[in-house]
Amino acid sequence: MTKTAVAVGGAVLGAAAVGAVVGGVGPAFTVAGPRAGASSGTATQQFLSARPEAAAPAHAGLTLGAGVALAASGLVAASAVRRSRRAGAGAASASAVVPVGLGCSVSAPAEQYFRDQLVACRAQLSEAGAPSVEETDRHMQELQAHAKQVLAGAAAALVFSSSMEAAVAYPIYAQQNYANPRALNGKIACANCHLAGKEIDVRMPHDVLADTIFKAQIDVPCKYEKRRQLIADGSKAALNIGAIAIMPEGWKLAPKDRLPKVLKKQMKGLSWSPYSKEYPNIVVAGPVPGSIYERMVLPILAPDPNTQKDANFGKLTMYFGGNRGRGQVYPEGNQSNNNQFFAKKDGKISAIDGLKVTIEGTDGSTITQEVLAGGQIVVEVGEQVVKDDPLTTNPNVGGFGQAEKEMMLQDMNRVWAYCALATSIFVAQLTFVLKKKQFEKVQLAEGF
Repeated sequence: MTKTAVAVGGAVLGAAAVGAVVGGVGPAFTVAGPRAGASSGTATQQFLSARPEAAAPAHAGLTLGAGVALAASGLVAASAVRRSRRAGAGAASASAVVPVGLGCSVSAPAEQYFRDQLVACRAQLSEAGAPSVEETDRHMQELQAHAKQVLAGAAAALVFSSSMEAAVAYPIYAQQNYANPRALNGKIACANCHLAGKEIDVRMPHDVLADTIFKAQIDVPCKYEKRRQLIADGSKAALNIGAIAIMPEGWKLAPKDRLPKVLKKQMKGLSWSPYSKEYPNIVVAGPVPGSIYERMVLPILAPDPNTQKDANFGKLTMYFGGNRGRGQVYPEGNQSNNNQFFAKKDGKISAIDGLKVTIEGTDGSTITQEVLAGGQIVVEVGEQVVKDDPLTTNPNVGGFGQAEKEMMLQDMNRVWAYCALATSIFVAQLTFVLKKKQFEKVQLAEGF
């Protein structure tokens, strides 16, 4: 038995005990050391039953994680020692004494005692007979894996929570506030925040067959290389765009495994996602760089009414929306800095302090308006203004537009029926012409 094995064996129990105390959750086991006067070859065990602890404090989750981490560190060290011992590490004197990390010393025969304590503790937890050394080793490996999962989950939660605020952007505003983005009057929810209007162009086939994939092309035109949008801190950045497609029930985004290579190339890696679980027929994309995705390609899977009850053959209407730049109103109703600000009353500009403009009314009262960072103030001190006169320039370079397209979902049986009808008409016409030619020949032969 190596000195290192003895030392780390004590560290295992020390770290596990500290982890249990720091965690403050679950039963605490009190284990006594070897009895005084016991022979050097044996180590008598004494262990008490589990003590019920008080209710876990409010910070029990945090302290439990720390306890698990401490216990896991001890278990990792013990595993390393076992691997080195199995690989043939040299044995040391059985009576050697080595200091351990927690400030105590352990003799070589006590390592078996420590292992027995681990086995006994696990037996009490599982209310089963004392397990074998192999089972204890397997249990220690499971604890190590669980500790790693806890630490990884905590790190992921920290990263996710820290980036949540930055991830909030359109179209998530509409998803959070509108169960159905299209109102009864046809207005799409995006227009409630993006007040400026900009046209879009949508191209798609007029007729498609059931269970086929086709593309809808949404063009959001703008001079993206020259125009830059205003962001929240008042600086300028590249112009972003987004789009929404509202399809009839039963229609949905084409699965990736069925997309042709040509269509994948045309999409340029653009990602579309369902608006919600309740509306898989509504998909959104963005915000994405306008310089790359000025032409947005949407792959659509047409339904098969023969197998889907919520789909029907015939003429259908699809609704599309495209946006460029930031909005002017937040969902809460407050204005963004991507706005032009106007005077709220008649009067004279009495002071301009940074972004605050003070207007002195004709009745002697004053009002101070705060204009957000973005547009340039166009008024000067002493200038007379009328209500609704502009105080700043308009920094908005974007806008929202929507369009609708009709298309026909063709039934293959109707197509075959039409082909049969057209063929029968052609044959009938051909027969009529041939019969007429034959009749003319007969008349000529008879002298008519």
